[in-house]
Amino acid sequence: MRKLSIEEMDRLSVDQFKTADKFPFVIVLDNIRSLNNVGSFFRTGDAFRAQKIYLCGFTQSPPHREITRSALGAELSVDWEKVENTLGAVQRLKAEGYRIVAVEQAEGSQLLQDFQAEKDVPYAFVFGNEVEGVADEVIALADTCLEIPQFGTKHSFNVSVSAGIVLWEFVKQQLIIS
Repeated sequence: MRKLSIEEMDRLSVDQFKTADKFPFVIVLDNIRSLNNVGSFFRTGDAFRAQKIYLCGFTQSPPHREITRSALGAELSVDWEKVENTLGAVQRLKAEGYRIVAVEQAEGSQLLQDFQAEKDVPYAFVFGNEVEGVADEVIALADTCLEIPQFGTKHSFNVSVSAGIVLWEFVKQQLIIS
């Protein structure tokens, strides 16, 4: 075995990505403070062909050196929009027919392994602040809360790690039901 070169991976160019079909989901960032996390969301959004990322509240937006450092150029491929507050973004997405999924440990949350995405339904995955999580008023609007099972001593994952886990599960299901 050997590692593949970048050329052998045959990835899309930024222009090809912009016109390629996307999976039916958007990412909503609720007051993410770490610029490295924001950049990681862009890379994950690129890897899983997200339709868009909503940068809400005090979440910083590109161009920014710290975002670019972890996004590695994905901030150029993935569409994004800066929104004043998360609640407004979620209300708009809900009105547009998106199923709102807060990734949060909450009363009545659904374990990730029990989550079944519906075909032809767009989803908005909301990821919350590194300390406070998803805002309560956003959770109140959510169609469901997803919780990632954990088996150690800590009560949470890093928010960008959570995104990789949850969004891969969603995309995997989309590949199966397509």
